[in-house]
Amino acid sequence: MSKESPETGFIPVGTRVEFAKTVSESDIYLFAGITGDFSPNHVNAEYMKTTPYGTIVAHGVLIVGLMSTCSTKVLEHTLTRRPAVSYGYDRIRFVQPVRVGDTVTVSYEITGVDAEAAKTTANITAVNQDGQVVAVATHILKFL
Repeated sequence: MSKESPETGFIPVGTRVEFAKTVSESDIYLFAGITGDFSPNHVNAEYMKTTPYGTIVAHGVLIVGLMSTCSTKVLEHTLTRRPAVSYGYDRIRFVQPVRVGDTVTVSYEITGVDAEAAKTTANITAVNQDGQVVAVATHILKFL
Protein backbone atom coordinates (compact mmCIF):
# COMPACT_ATOMS: atom_id res chain seq x y z
CA MET A 1 0.00 0.00 0.00
CA SER A 2 1.15 3.49 -0.73
CA LYS A 3 2.46 5.92 1.83
CA GLU A 4 2.35 9.69 2.07
CA SER A 5 3.40 11.37 -1.14
CA PRO A 6 6.74 13.15 -0.65
CA GLU A 7 5.80 15.73 -3.28
CA THR A 8 2.60 16.93 -1.63
CA GLY A 9 2.73 15.65 1.95
CA PHE A 10 -0.71 14.08 1.50
CA ILE A 11 -1.95 10.56 1.01
CA PRO A 12 -1.43 9.89 -2.70
CA VAL A 13 -4.15 9.29 -5.24
CA GLY A 14 -4.85 5.57 -5.58
CA THR A 15 -4.40 4.72 -1.90
CA ARG A 16 -7.16 2.26 -1.07
CA VAL A 17 -8.46 0.64 2.12
CA GLU A 18 -11.34 -1.71 2.90
CA PHE A 19 -13.38 -2.62 5.92
CA ALA A 20 -15.96 -5.40 6.21
CA LYS A 21 -18.60 -6.06 8.84
CA THR A 22 -21.61 -8.32 9.15
CA VAL A 23 -24.54 -6.18 10.27
CA SER A 24 -26.43 -7.75 13.17
CA GLU A 25 -29.87 -7.06 14.54
CA SER A 26 -28.25 -5.69 17.68
CA ASP A 27 -26.21 -3.23 15.56
CA ILE A 28 -29.45 -1.85 14.15
CA TYR A 29 -31.23 -1.65 17.52
CA LEU A 30 -28.24 -0.11 19.28
CA PHE A 31 -27.90 2.46 16.51
CA ALA A 32 -31.61 3.27 16.81
CA GLY A 33 -31.15 3.78 20.56
CA ILE A 34 -28.11 5.99 20.17
CA THR A 35 -29.66 8.19 17.48
CA GLY A 36 -33.33 8.07 18.53
CA ASP A 37 -34.28 6.98 15.00
CA PHE A 38 -36.95 4.39 15.73
CA SER A 39 -38.47 4.44 12.26
CA PRO A 40 -40.49 1.26 11.67
CA ASN A 41 -38.12 0.56 8.77
CA HIS A 42 -35.48 -0.29 11.37
CA VAL A 43 -37.35 -1.64 14.39
CA ASN A 44 -40.74 -3.05 13.35
CA ALA A 45 -40.42 -6.46 11.70
CA GLU A 46 -44.19 -6.90 11.32
CA TYR A 47 -44.57 -3.58 9.54
CA MET A 48 -41.62 -4.33 7.27
CA LYS A 49 -43.17 -7.65 6.25
CA THR A 50 -45.77 -5.53 4.41
CA THR A 51 -43.09 -3.74 2.35
CA PRO A 52 -41.04 -4.92 -0.63
CA TYR A 53 -38.02 -5.28 1.73
CA GLY A 54 -39.82 -7.92 3.82
CA THR A 55 -37.70 -7.34 6.92
CA ILE A 56 -36.07 -4.58 8.94
CA VAL A 57 -33.18 -2.76 7.29
CA ALA A 58 -30.14 -0.97 8.67
CA HIS A 59 -30.10 2.80 8.92
CA GLY A 60 -28.30 4.33 5.96
CA VAL A 61 -26.30 6.44 8.36
CA LEU A 62 -25.07 3.28 10.08
CA ILE A 63 -23.46 2.38 6.73
CA VAL A 64 -21.96 5.88 6.59
CA GLY A 65 -20.43 5.02 9.97
CA LEU A 66 -18.67 2.08 8.32
CA MET A 67 -17.43 4.52 5.68
CA SER A 68 -16.02 6.63 8.49
CA THR A 69 -14.06 3.60 9.68
CA CYS A 70 -12.32 3.56 6.32
CA SER A 71 -11.49 7.26 6.50
CA THR A 72 -9.74 6.54 9.78
CA LYS A 73 -7.94 3.53 8.30
CA VAL A 74 -6.65 5.52 5.34
CA LEU A 75 -4.96 7.95 7.74
CA GLU A 76 -2.72 5.06 8.81
CA HIS A 77 -0.99 5.60 5.45
CA THR A 78 0.46 8.99 6.37
CA LEU A 79 4.06 9.08 7.49
CA THR A 80 3.72 12.29 9.48
CA ARG A 81 0.49 11.32 11.27
CA ARG A 82 -0.71 14.79 10.48
CA PRO A 83 -4.04 15.49 12.11
CA ALA A 84 -7.06 15.41 9.86
CA VAL A 85 -10.81 15.76 10.25
CA SER A 86 -13.73 14.75 8.12
CA TYR A 87 -14.75 17.72 6.00
CA GLY A 88 -17.92 15.96 4.94
CA TYR A 89 -19.59 13.39 2.73
CA ASP A 90 -21.03 14.38 -0.63
CA ARG A 91 -23.34 12.55 -3.04
CA ILE A 92 -24.34 9.90 -0.50
CA ARG A 93 -26.75 7.39 -2.01
CA PHE A 94 -28.33 4.36 -0.35
CA VAL A 95 -28.73 2.12 -3.39
CA GLN A 96 -29.92 -1.16 -1.84
CA PRO A 97 -31.18 -2.08 1.63
CA VAL A 98 -28.84 -3.67 4.16
CA ARG A 99 -30.57 -6.47 6.03
CA VAL A 100 -29.68 -8.30 9.22
CA GLY A 101 -26.91 -10.76 8.41
CA ASP A 102 -25.59 -8.88 5.37
CA THR A 103 -21.83 -8.48 5.27
CA VAL A 104 -20.97 -5.02 4.03
CA THR A 105 -17.54 -4.34 2.56
CA VAL A 106 -16.62 -0.69 2.22
CA SER A 107 -13.91 0.35 -0.25
CA TYR A 108 -12.36 3.78 0.17
CA GLU A 109 -10.00 5.15 -2.49
CA ILE A 110 -8.22 8.50 -2.59
CA THR A 111 -9.10 10.08 -5.94
CA GLY A 112 -7.86 13.64 -5.53
CA VAL A 113 -5.45 15.83 -3.59
CA ASP A 114 -5.84 19.60 -3.23
CA ALA A 115 -2.57 20.62 -1.57
CA GLU A 116 -3.48 24.32 -1.47
CA ALA A 117 -6.70 23.60 0.45
CA ALA A 118 -5.06 20.76 2.44
CA LYS A 119 -7.79 18.29 1.42
CA THR A 120 -8.07 14.87 -0.12
CA THR A 121 -11.13 13.46 -1.85
CA ALA A 122 -12.11 9.80 -1.88
CA ASN A 123 -14.70 7.67 -3.62
CA ILE A 124 -16.46 5.20 -1.35
CA THR A 125 -18.42 2.14 -2.39
CA ALA A 126 -20.17 -0.28 -0.02
CA VAL A 127 -21.20 -3.69 -1.33
CA ASN A 128 -22.97 -6.63 0.28
CA GLN A 129 -21.83 -10.26 0.29
CA ASP A 130 -23.40 -10.74 -3.16
CA GLY A 131 -21.37 -7.91 -4.67
CA GLN A 132 -24.41 -5.61 -4.90
CA VAL A 133 -23.69 -1.95 -4.30
CA VAL A 134 -25.62 -0.85 -1.21
CA ALA A 135 -24.23 2.68 -0.78
CA VAL A 136 -21.85 5.17 -2.37
CA ALA A 137 -20.40 8.51 -1.36
CA THR A 138 -17.58 10.97 -1.84
CA HIS A 139 -15.58 11.90 1.24
CA ILE A 140 -13.33 14.88 1.92
CA LEU A 141 -10.55 14.81 4.51
CA LYS A 142 -9.20 18.15 5.72
CA PHE A 143 -5.64 18.16 7.03
CA LEU A 144 -4.90 20.58 9.86
